Amino acid sequence: MNEQELREGLRSEMAGITPPPPLSTEATLGKARRTHFRRRAVLASLGSAAVVLAVAGFAAVATPDGHVYQPAGQGPLASPDGSEETKEPWPTGPDGQPQEDRTARAGSKYDQGVHLLTEAVSAVPAGFTAPEDPPGQPAEQRTLRTNQAQFEDRVGDVDVWSYFSSVAVAQGKGTGRVIVEVHDAGNPLPTEPCALAQQFWGMRGECQVETVGTAQVGVVVRPTGDEQLDQWSAYRHPDGVVVFVAQAARLDESRPALTKLPFSVAQLAALAVDERFHLK
Repeated sequence: MNEQELREGLRSEMAGITPPPPLSTEATLGKARRTHFRRRAVLASLGSAAVVLAVAGFAAVATPDGHVYQPAGQGPLASPDGSEETKEPWPTGPDGQPQEDRTARAGSKYDQGVHLLTEAVSAVPAGFTAPEDPPGQPAEQRTLRTNQAQFEDRVGDVDVWSYFSSVAVAQGKGTGRVIVEVHDAGNPLPTEPCALAQQFWGMRGECQVETVGTAQVGVVVRPTGDEQLDQWSAYRHPDGVVVFVAQAARLDESRPALTKLPFSVAQLAALAVDERFHLK
C-alpha cells in the first residue's frame, strides 16, 4: 500500500464513523473538561510533547502516553437511546441558527466566558504577572490566556452551560497557570464540598474542607495519580452555581515552573466563593 492509498483508506474509515452523542453525566463533564485542557496544554508544547493528526478535516492530538484526544461536540444532541428521529439541534446562536458544536463563538454565553477570563486575570496576586498572547493571534492558538463557553446539557427547557478560563501566571523565570471554571445552576455536580472537588475533571486527591465566612469549600491540596494541576478548590453557591479554581506551578513543558504557587490554600478557597466568579 502506498501513501496515497493509506490516506484514502483513512478518509474512508473516518467518513464511516458516527460520532457518539454527548452524555449528561458527571463523569462526562470531568472527561470533557480534562480533554479540553490537555488538548490546549499539549498543543502549547508540540515540539517535544505531542503529534497532531489531521485526516479529512478531523483533528486529534496524540500524546506521548498513547492517548488520542478528539474535539468534543461533533454532532447534535440525541435521545438516551440514540435514535436518529429524536435528535435535537445545538443551542441557538445570536444569528438565530443552531451552533455547530458545544462551543459558543458569539452572543451572551460567549461574552460570559470572556468576562470570566477578565475576572480571572484580575485575581492574579501581587508579585505575579499575567503575560498575554501576541496581538492578533487566533483564539485557537492562544496558550497564555484562554476562555470558552460550552453547552453541557439541557434540563427540561433550560440549557446548562459551563465557562472556562485559563491564565498564565509568571514570576521570575517561572510560569504557571490559574484556572477558573463555572457551571450554571441545574448542573448534576455534588453538593458535599470534597465530593464536589473530586469531580473536577474527574481528578482525585487529598481533600480538606476550608471555611470561608459561612461557606464550606472543598480544596484538593495534593493530587493523586494526575499532577497536571497542583491544587484546586470547589464551591456550590446556594443558587446551584458551581465554581472551581485551580492552580499549577507549570504552564507547559516549554517553560520553567514557578518556584511557589500563586495562592495559599486559604486564598484558593476564598476565590471559589468570590462573587467575581459567581456567574448568573
